[in-house]
Amino acid sequence: MTGAAAGGSPSVEVVEYTDPLCPWAWGSEPVFRRLRTALAGRVRWRRAYAILFDHDDDPPPDPAAETAWYARYVEGICAHTGAPRAVRLSRMPASSWPASLVAKAAELQGEEVAWRALRRLRESVFVLGEPADTAALALAAVRGTPGLDLARLTADAGSGAVLERVRADRAEARRPVPEVRAVSSGSPHPGAARETADGGHRYALPTLLVRASAGHRAVPGWRPFAEYAAAVDELGPGLLGAPAPLPAARALERFGSMTEPERLLLAEGAWPPPHAVRVETGNGPVWLHPDEASVHPAAAG
Repeated sequence: MTGAAAGGSPSVEVVEYTDPLCPWAWGSEPVFRRLRTALAGRVRWRRAYAILFDHDDDPPPDPAAETAWYARYVEGICAHTGAPRAVRLSRMPASSWPASLVAKAAELQGEEVAWRALRRLRESVFVLGEPADTAALALAAVRGTPGLDLARLTADAGSGAVLERVRADRAEARRPVPEVRAVSSGSPHPGAARETADGGHRYALPTLLVRASAGHRAVPGWRPFAEYAAAVDELGPGLLGAPAPLPAARALERFGSMTEPERLLLAEGAWPPPHAVRVETGNGPVWLHPDEASVHPAAAG
């Protein structure tokens, strides 16, 4: 049985090792959105937050120089991926924990809320240039997300249960499958596992791990849609649908926020749709649905 196991639960799991503040994960959003749409209801998709910026990282001796270096680093990544980058980055992200806790807590309110909240957290650094690296900033970034109960999210994000779930994600990300230790690829981000300070390894971000009873397939780094599709099809033949691009207005309504690479991959017809709100960045616009713009920090004022 490939699509669903007995009892109706998906028999194929896709684990996305990620971080809300990771620039390569931000650049992978168009392909991941297409993949999630093609697999909707057919697999279990789970996010594991790897904590790119950890508590025990040494503070930079020269914060301004570190921020300038990181801004250039992000600019280089966005040149590869086509993803927007902030006009000005205020600082190097200090910690991934607050955003990861908020993203994990949002999952308790359903998948749609979780995806949209994670998107807002990514946009905090790559659109606004203000990384959601404190609890207050992470909560402010997701305020107004459609369907989100902010009071509940605040309580859940500060709970011991959600902290343990993110700790488990972090630990899982530091047990990579052996084949990602050495990766050969023409991608600018092949995705070989990263060495950690304690001599171990963690998945490069993002990495997708497709798992089923027949085995697993890892697709690390920044890859084209076809490589993810092949991994899924190998373990779950016939699972991958082929959704047609949505009409432009419908796509923007569905996703709320779209970049130029996303609209080219996920939408068809004249662009931008009527009443779309354009937000300028340092590397192309982000388009917001009017409902999203009315509550989005990027459109404030």
